Amino acid sequence: MTTVTIKDGSFNNQKVEDVTFAMIKDYFPYKSGGGGFYLVDGKTASDGEFPAKPIRVKVSDPSMAELGNAEVVVRETKSNETDEEAIARIKERFEILTQMTEATQEGSVRAMIVSGPPGVGKSYGVEEQLNKSDIFNKMADVPPKFEVVRGSMSALGLYQKLYKFSNPGNILVLDDCDSVLFDDISLNILKAALDSSKKRYISWNTESRVLANEGVPDRFEYKGSVIMITNIKFDYVKSKKLKDHLAAIMSRCHYLDLTMDTVRDRLLRCKQVMRDANVLGDYGFTQEQGNEIVAFMDEHKKDLNEISLRMVTKIADLRKMSDDWKKLARVTCMKRGSQPSYAGTQGGIS
Repeated sequence: MTTVTIKDGSFNNQKVEDVTFAMIKDYFPYKSGGGGFYLVDGKTASDGEFPAKPIRVKVSDPSMAELGNAEVVVRETKSNETDEEAIARIKERFEILTQMTEATQEGSVRAMIVSGPPGVGKSYGVEEQLNKSDIFNKMADVPPKFEVVRGSMSALGLYQKLYKFSNPGNILVLDDCDSVLFDDISLNILKAALDSSKKRYISWNTESRVLANEGVPDRFEYKGSVIMITNIKFDYVKSKKLKDHLAAIMSRCHYLDLTMDTVRDRLLRCKQVMRDANVLGDYGFTQEQGNEIVAFMDEHKKDLNEISLRMVTKIADLRKMSDDWKKLARVTCMKRGSQPSYAGTQGGIS
């Protein structure tokens, strides 16, 4: 299927940046000049909210788009879902996340993948439950039974970490360590750790001075558990090679999709957390002041760099430091094209 990735365009005054669609009709210039449009299938958008029908996405010229051939995923529309129903759906997923993390600690679950957009509380939910259950180890000054690893990780580093947390009840949390999914050696090590057989053995068959110095054997039985936290939507991946890799991992894991595919879902998640937890209490804000921040995000949801709980705290930081927090947020938290302009030589902000 032919796809088109709109690098910089618009739809009904809505900015469209780096969004991929299934293309219905190639670039068509306006007779009057001033650019043209691509006719695309709105329900196949890789990000954002668009009508589930053919739509015209305007661009200034064809260089603002890139054609390709890939599989696209038609997202299930939730147009009949009320805000309260959506909030209940999202909240239920996070409750399941807590239950599954607890089951991983007990050993009932060997491996879990948690998928969802950045900044919505995936990592916090997992770590909160792990810390809660590990509190007695901390009180007894016993090393924790889990570790959270973030960022890039080599295959050798993965092997060492799995060995360190290989005992029953131990958990290795890979938080945004997506590099292990793109490296064949790392992937094979991970597949061995997550295997469904009664005994799971992991081997390193290449001579390594690092392992020898650390006293790590070249083969060991892994009895621990792994939790992977990622922004990748495993179901929506288009690359054939990566899709095969992810399928091999998914077949060995419980896969929890937090089902926040749209800007609306992420905004409702922010509202739900503000309502249930008052996460801005440490700022000394009232519930009403916190709601004003989320209302500001709702008003500018198409312009903000992202809709997330991180954005809530970013704007809360600005509100804490200045009564002019809305102006500061428009300049520091919004996409460049949405920021206010500077007024002449006065340097003022309009």
